[in-house]
Amino acid sequence: MSTLVESAPGYRARHTLPLRVEAVRQLKRRRTMVMAGVMAALPLILIAAFAIGGTPNGGDSGRVTLMDTATASGANFAATCLFVSAGFLLVVPVALFCGDTVASEASWSSLRYLLAAPVPRTRLLWSKLAVALGFSAAAMVLLPLVALATGTLAYGWGPLELPTGGSLGAGDAVPRLALVVAFIFVSQLVTAGLAFWLSTKTDAPLGAVGGAVGLTIIGNVLDAVTALGSWRDVLPAHWQFAWIDALQPQLEWSGMVKGAAVSVTYALVLFALAFRNFSRKDIVS
Repeated sequence: MSTLVESAPGYRARHTLPLRVEAVRQLKRRRTMVMAGVMAALPLILIAAFAIGGTPNGGDSGRVTLMDTATASGANFAATCLFVSAGFLLVVPVALFCGDTVASEASWSSLRYLLAAPVPRTRLLWSKLAVALGFSAAAMVLLPLVALATGTLAYGWGPLELPTGGSLGAGDAVPRLALVVAFIFVSQLVTAGLAFWLSTKTDAPLGAVGGAVGLTIIGNVLDAVTALGSWRDVLPAHWQFAWIDALQPQLEWSGMVKGAAVSVTYALVLFALAFRNFSRKDIVS
């Protein structure tokens, strides 16, 4: 039967399940709209918190942190939003978009009908993975864009005041923030790989999403165990804030390069496991 289908006039495997169709399907889902609302609401919540609590300061220790410079300019506010959300909040959309993509089709009993269309399994996974990563990246871009716009309205447009002293001009601050967003996205590829792999293993979307978030949290906990010493260097969580090096007077690459290498390595292995598992899986739902 598959031979007849593959040789049918006009059939092209690469034309099945176009990215545009998959993207529109995912965009119309309620969880996409909710996640976009959460990303856009966080900067507004922080502005309200600063308005109620007053201007942040270095506290009793006198040590200035990124949070303490949040209201110095719109660029500072955007950097602060990334700082407070990179550890957990930005994990959620990545786990949601990548973990829900295949498992949700199985839970709706529509996966076997997609494959019977016929959509080759590899093509189906590539389409869903590309769209999931695209939506994850969009969530990470949306947050700093809204923060930069609202922060500029609230605190003005000016240089990026650095916690270590000095500042970056407004023209230099935007490229640095773009680099920060790019690194955060790369560092979250591990969570994306975990969620996507689990999505091919289970028919329960919450299991895939929750499993990816849970394993990411475990990685953060292990990184906090200083007794592990240099073993922490192989943990993706160990490098998740290496982007702070981009907010220095002199850009430092070493930490971000190491962190990106660790994240990409884990992600490639996990994506490969997902494709291998799905190619051998008996689809009954």
